[in-house]
Amino acid sequence: MIGNIKLDDWQEKIVNLGLTGNKNIAIRAGRQVGKSTAIAVLAGEFAVKNEDKVIMIISAVERQAFLLFEKVLEFIDDRYSQMVTWGKNKPTKSQLTLKNGSRIYCLPTGLDGYGIRGYTIDLLIADEAAYINDDVFNAITPSLAARKNAKIVLLSTPFGREGYFARAFNDPTFETFHITSEECSRINKEFLEQEKKRMTKRQYMQEYLGEFIDELLQWFPDQLIKECMKRKRPEKINKNENYFLGVDLARMGKDETTFEIGFLAENKRIIQVENLITRRTRLNESAKMILELDKIYNFRKIYIDDEGIGVGVYDFLLENEQVRRKLTAINNSKRVLDLEGTSRVKILKEDLYNNLLRLMETGQIELLDDPEIFQSLKSVQYDYTTDSLGRSHLKIFGNYTHIAEGLIRLGWCIKEKGLNIWVKSI
Repeated sequence: MIGNIKLDDWQEKIVNLGLTGNKNIAIRAGRQVGKSTAIAVLAGEFAVKNEDKVIMIISAVERQAFLLFEKVLEFIDDRYSQMVTWGKNKPTKSQLTLKNGSRIYCLPTGLDGYGIRGYTIDLLIADEAAYINDDVFNAITPSLAARKNAKIVLLSTPFGREGYFARAFNDPTFETFHITSEECSRINKEFLEQEKKRMTKRQYMQEYLGEFIDELLQWFPDQLIKECMKRKRPEKINKNENYFLGVDLARMGKDETTFEIGFLAENKRIIQVENLITRRTRLNESAKMILELDKIYNFRKIYIDDEGIGVGVYDFLLENEQVRRKLTAINNSKRVLDLEGTSRVKILKEDLYNNLLRLMETGQIELLDDPEIFQSLKSVQYDYTTDSLGRSHLKIFGNYTHIAEGLIRLGWCIKEKGLNIWVKSI
């Protein structure tokens, strides 16, 4: 027990090792076991109990880094609020300064770690470390060289056997921990049984058992993603272009909605001009966002996922004369029809992902140079399941696919033939 937080034995061991031990720490774990809680306590206690120390929290993308940073802030505010400085050194969303001179920073790494060079670090914490490129660690680990007893803490669900995080489990300078979701008393076992039925065996092993799995494959190779990320955001909108919008709406268990905007250029190339992410947005707010974006870009088509709670946004927009004839719902349970009802195409998830992959491989899509986009495309994995009749089925999944889901819908504009598209249920 630390403050009001009751820690599991393995969490307490990690906190104590981080405070008093000499080794680095690497934690591979299933989802929702409490690894972020343990590290938030460690970071907070380390900052409070040591003077003039620098704690750096990093993750591949801003969202993930801030989530852990928020937990650290909550812990310190709850237990050591008197240690927080105010005035010119008041807390910000990426920095906290304590009265003992210790500072906690929170930064996304990007693809190469360029933005986090130049710091001298006593405790480096890398969240979702399996998704951070080796180039980042090459850039930042020298920042620990000048500090005596400086430590690295890595925590992540595994993502393949390659990279700095995976190698840490064979590195004698690291104390390693492996915790499965099945071992966590806070996780509903009936839920895990349902997940086991829903997922492939290898997917479940990676996500909930925290195993390094070779057989799970990455849909979009890193190098291909980098080759396609050519564009900077334009300073102004060219009203003469035919703009399209791909939307992935937040659903249960997910708090981010993405809006991917692009236009069709000559030779049928898709040029992405914007990647917008809203967090914890209500359905009516997402619908209003689409209407506001349409006023700016005057979309030719709006491709939207209307499954689950997203149907509320779709139905709301169908009643709006501004966009109703621009809407195309794309998901696994709809068919896209023209107004006469003569053209029927069932679009499956693999069709959408195959289309985007083909566009990327043939140079028909140019993406924004944005680390959030890279991370989302990188996170897309696939595996095969076999049904009771021995038939093989492709399964596409990932933990950070919201941007990819918007992009696969934007990518469908390449199929646009000038028809007035309408959507009806099967």
